[in-house]
Amino acid sequence: MNSPDAPKPDATPAATPAADADLDPFRLQSPETLANPYPVYARLREEAPVYFSAAYNGWLITRYDQVAAGFRDPRLSAKRSSAFVTKLPEDVRQRLEPLRRNLASWALLLDPPEHTRIRSLINKAFVPRLVEGLRTRVEALVGELLDAVAPAGRMDVLRDLGDLLPLLVIGEVLGVPAEDRHRLKGWSNALGGFLGSGRPTLEIAGNAMTAVAELEDYFRGVIAARRQSPGSDLLSQLLVAEEQGMILGEQELLSTCCMLLFGGHETTKNLIGNGLLALLRNPSERDALRASPALIGPATEELLRYDSPVQWMSRVALEDIELDGVRIPKGDRAFLVLGAANRDPAQFPDPDRLDFRRTDIRHISLGLGVHYCAGAALARLEVQAAIVTFLRRFPHAELSSAPLTWRQTPGVRGLTAIPVELGAQSSAS
Repeated sequence: MNSPDAPKPDATPAATPAADADLDPFRLQSPETLANPYPVYARLREEAPVYFSAAYNGWLITRYDQVAAGFRDPRLSAKRSSAFVTKLPEDVRQRLEPLRRNLASWALLLDPPEHTRIRSLINKAFVPRLVEGLRTRVEALVGELLDAVAPAGRMDVLRDLGDLLPLLVIGEVLGVPAEDRHRLKGWSNALGGFLGSGRPTLEIAGNAMTAVAELEDYFRGVIAARRQSPGSDLLSQLLVAEEQGMILGEQELLSTCCMLLFGGHETTKNLIGNGLLALLRNPSERDALRASPALIGPATEELLRYDSPVQWMSRVALEDIELDGVRIPKGDRAFLVLGAANRDPAQFPDPDRLDFRRTDIRHISLGLGVHYCAGAALARLEVQAAIVTFLRRFPHAELSSAPLTWRQTPGVRGLTAIPVELGAQSSAS
């Protein structure tokens, strides 16, 4: 449930095609690359594994060993919430201040010891025992969502399953009232458009700022209700920890709620969508998994490797760093390109092939080190329940003939819709 963050908003007019070609010789921003970045990643690994992208104003690091090392390198800081506003005009910086202030307390965007303090509280909700206790409920939610679309004989995997399941689950984890959970979608999507964009416009940043302001107002109400009537949810646990002296300030608490909502929804939504798309396009692996549902554990790891929902994670260089003979100057941004690392043939033989019998799948789709995804176990549980149940209920499902459209967000990989014809359905519940 990690997510990337974006370079500074683009307040300048669109560049001409010739200028774009000069800024982006690898065509990283082209629709074709956004739809399928892996051939360009292969070129970068081979020709320029540490490459400065003028289009994204940062260094792209694409080889597995260097990306993995980057997560653990203390010279590469995760604390970058202010980076996208520092060069903007003063009036624009002031307008975006509520967004910057909220992001500044996300554990994802902090270094130790600040990160450690907040992360230690969040971890209490995601220990394996507690996550496993959600399995029955998650499986029931998947069944209800699929029951709702089965009579129509068709569905949009993202709209009808990928979007809704993570919202319902993270809403329960946080303690959001059931009747409010669908309200969270628009706020999460606005944050996703900003955090996944390689070159956010002021409009995108403004939408994210509005979402943050509304989310903070909403969570203030939920927090007040939980103070009066605590439950077993994560928000109640955070408030109990506060009473025991492990205090989060008001902004830290509000920011943590926003981060958990976004991470619990956006990443898992696209993992479900990308995973089912890969299965529908690889019938031999789909049939193997349907015949042997016990394969779902390694299959989930391979799906994470094969088409990671988070493609880039950024860092800021705290000092000059030399990497592969290239100097990354102090203060520059470095993008750890997870999608490229996960297809590195030096780490994964035949990396462009989906193979559920692959061994030693040490992908880095969920991060590494202190920034390993806190909600990884919950994300795995949700995608496993979604895929196994979908394949059992709809063994003959096929992609519809409608063209697929990928979101124009290089850091977050996902489709806008995945229309599917369900075909003959299994009578098994």
